Amino acid sequence: MEQQHTLLWEKCLEFIRDNISLQQYTAWFADVKSLSYEGGALRLFVPSSYFAEQIEQRYGDLLEVAIAKVYGAGVTTYFNFNYVQGEPASGVEVRSADYSPIIHNGPGEPANPFVPAQPAKPLDSQLNPQYNFENYCTGESNRIARTIAESIADNPANKTFNPLFIFGPTGVGKTHLVQAVGIRIKESNPQARVLYITARLFQSQYTTANHKGKINEFFHFYQGIDTLIIDDVQDLAGESKRQTQNTFFHIFNQLHQNNRQIILSSDRAPSEMEGFEARLLGRFKWGAQAPLDRPDADLRRRVLVKKAEQDGLSLPADVIDYIAENVTDSIRELEGVVVSLVAHATVLNRDITLDLARPVVANAIRIRRSQINFEMVTEAVSQYYGIAPDTLFTKSRKREISDARQMVMYMAKKLAGLSLKNIGARLGRTHATVLYACRNIDERLSVESDLRRAVDEIQQSFSC
Repeated sequence: MEQQHTLLWEKCLEFIRDNISLQQYTAWFADVKSLSYEGGALRLFVPSSYFAEQIEQRYGDLLEVAIAKVYGAGVTTYFNFNYVQGEPASGVEVRSADYSPIIHNGPGEPANPFVPAQPAKPLDSQLNPQYNFENYCTGESNRIARTIAESIADNPANKTFNPLFIFGPTGVGKTHLVQAVGIRIKESNPQARVLYITARLFQSQYTTANHKGKINEFFHFYQGIDTLIIDDVQDLAGESKRQTQNTFFHIFNQLHQNNRQIILSSDRAPSEMEGFEARLLGRFKWGAQAPLDRPDADLRRRVLVKKAEQDGLSLPADVIDYIAENVTDSIRELEGVVVSLVAHATVLNRDITLDLARPVVANAIRIRRSQINFEMVTEAVSQYYGIAPDTLFTKSRKREISDARQMVMYMAKKLAGLSLKNIGARLGRTHATVLYACRNIDERLSVESDLRRAVDEIQQSFSC
């Protein structure tokens, strides 16, 4: 005959099952077991600490009601879980509401919780073999970041720089550098589980897993990574992504506690990031923060020579100097100019000369040279949406005017490079309103083709 505490817990589960969806119940409660009920203390076994916190955050009120209904008032709930899966000696107990460890059942240091019960499946690291250290040009603007990155790649066991947080503006080589670390680690140890992923893809995976009730599988997959590389981590910012941030926080903790390497890239330093939980930003600052600045003239020349060599070209010295002097924003822009130059030379059946390079370079930097200002952005957006520019400065909340106003904020930041405070002052809005507008459009771009078309056509209007 089943023990009384088990029967009582089954009644609780019935109540919970009647008040949430089947997917939610299966994901979070199907594996929760009652260990004991004695002296007003209910002890439940959950698969992991992550489960305990998620049940507290998501279903704490429902659980409290269910327990009071079945067991009566004044019950204290405790969550028990094995710090290492399948090893009871590593058991931990935490009290509901406080959620702080209060009992450790096993002596000594906990074993590695990432050792799976079954052999791990082969993992596609998603690394681009072209993004290696041999193809990475070094200058004063990236020397520190490269030195730290190579140190990690050459000695993965040394966790002095964990996490490594690389930051800098778009196009300065962040993606290349973080992938180079992963590639060298894989070269030294092909069995190492290295994963490169963008923050947007991580968010998409989380959303899918959450929708399908497979958060546990998602969590345990990432627990099995030896070196996790997340590019453009700033894309996880925003109130709408708090649950993703919370999940990443737990993944980060588990990896870090077990000496797994974490490498992150962002377009800004942790101290300048907004829209993140403070505890997660604190984790970003734990290891090394390495800036990548815009390339100086010497580095720009090296990049051009390296790109030409990769494409089997020999660029004349005067062409290299001309491009390096005029294309100054990013490495990506330099490489794009070389690609365009080769295309023009091939189509026109001409040698690469300074005369051929001038119009190619002019076309590449036309938008930057036009010195776009706020008034130009306002005019372009107004023309696209077919509204009078003055209406953008009103308090109107009509959808078409509100959308156009948000587009002005987004474009003024993106194309004119204005600060959020400056944009807000121009439109009579707060800094927070402008920040929300820019993030709103950023998030919608991945799912709304009409919005992407609007952004493209407005940008193109400045290059005509």
